[in-house]
Order: sequence, then C-alpha cells, then structure tokens
Amino acid sequence: MSNDAKIPYETTILVRDRCLCLHVQRAARALAKRFDDLFRPLDLTNGQFSLMMALNRPEPPGMAPVAALLAMDRTTLTAALKPLERRGLVAILSNPTDKRGRLLSLTAEGRALLAQAVPLWTAEHAALEADLADADALRADLLRLSRSR
Repeated sequence: MSNDAKIPYETTILVRDRCLCLHVQRAARALAKRFDDLFRPLDLTNGQFSLMMALNRPEPPGMAPVAALLAMDRTTLTAALKPLERRGLVAILSNPTDKRGRLLSLTAEGRALLAQAVPLWTAEHAALEADLADADALRADLLRLSRSR
C-alpha cells in the first residue's frame, strides 16, 4: 500500500456539500451555541437544560432511562450531573428498591432555575422553528436517524 494515496479535491467538495453527518454536526454546534448564549445569564448550558428537563418527572428516574433519553453512556451522564449536583440543582439518591441503583431528582433550587429557563427556551425555540421550512419533518427525520442503529 502506498503512502502517496491522493484523494481528488473534487471529493473533498462532494463531501463538504453532501455529507449529512457534517451538516448535522455543524447544525448541532450552531444550535448548541444559540441556546448556550440564551442560557448564559442563568449560568446554564444547553446540555444542562436538557439534562434537567429529563429529570423533570413525577417520580425520580434511574440513571439508565435518563442516559438513554439523552443518548449518552452512564459515565458521561455521571460527569454531566456533577456540576449540577455541586450547585444544589440535582440530587442523586439511593434507590430504595435497589441499593446499587441511583435515582435522580431536581431539587427545589433546580426546579426554580428550570422555571426561569423554560420561558426563554419557549420563545427562542418558537423563533427557531419560524426560520425552518418544516420543523415537524426535520424533527421526525432526526428522530428516525437517532433510532436507526
């Protein structure tokens, strides 16, 4: 095998213009920045907002269902929870039915911060959807892609 393999520049242009993975990555970064900027006055990131919303349930969920919802492994979820726990926004509790398991819960402070964040998200999300040709179709396509493997 030669170390002199050359890929034509036309291929680079083709990938740049057609690669769905590249376009989704770029869009994800732009959306993350948009919502990070929005939540900055609350000292919250878009990822923290999503995590806190995932915990906003009638009963505290376990780690596995939250990790699955957010498409992350448990180690990544544990790392994401630490700053929220240090701020007193999230509590990690022992599961009374399985002492090895952990349940995740918003604290009163976490619920109060989420109550401030949701109206910001609602307004920004409405503005974002107004800029899209078909938000429902995009959402459906992204959901289908996220479940395809």
